[in-house]
Amino acid sequence: MSGRPQPVEGRLTAREAGLVGCRRCSKVWPLDTQLCGRCGATLRSRDTTSISRVWAWWVLGVAAYIPANLYPMLRTQTLVETQEATIVGGAIELMQHGSYGIAIVILVASVLIPVAKFLCIAFLAMSSQSATPVSASARQQLYEIVEYVGRWSMIDVFVVAILASLVQLDYAATVNPGPASLSFALSVIFTMLSAQAFDSRIIWDGIERSTPHAPRDPQPTEGSPTP
Repeated sequence: MSGRPQPVEGRLTAREAGLVGCRRCSKVWPLDTQLCGRCGATLRSRDTTSISRVWAWWVLGVAAYIPANLYPMLRTQTLVETQEATIVGGAIELMQHGSYGIAIVILVASVLIPVAKFLCIAFLAMSSQSATPVSASARQQLYEIVEYVGRWSMIDVFVVAILASLVQLDYAATVNPGPASLSFALSVIFTMLSAQAFDSRIIWDGIERSTPHAPRDPQPTEGSPTP
């Protein structure tokens, strides 16, 4: 009997099968292989420092996101006044001017998606270390969604950059990025690094504690009737 973990409920992971996949080129090799023969990358069945790096980048992302919402994202200067707008304040002003669609896009990309991503990454990290009723398949799908939509949080920074480059009318009117733009960009970058640091293979290591087992039928004893 080998010392490898046994598959649970018909699921067989690569490590249980004695295999390891290259995370760069996806080539599969025997578990004791050190380097990928195709691309030369180091092969590791699991990244033991994954969760620590996830939390480190996550804390930095949250710390940068707070001033990104408190300080102005955009500063507009005209001959008579200077206007500053935060992310939420700018979206409210757009709604007041009838631009509901643009305001909703900014709120979703700059508020809803970043906050949801923080919560999802924290859930994935915690559920990989403790029991959870959520299945491994659902958590894997959640991780892939987080990876896909995370980059779209940069839309607010792109809008500020485009306005700053286009609206430069000398002394008549100028648009410049506010201090929140740098904080918001850093927050998005840190959150993306946090998601990328998560080793999704850890999800499948917790199947035994996250998947409830059905009680086994008692084995029939000799001479007892079988169903």
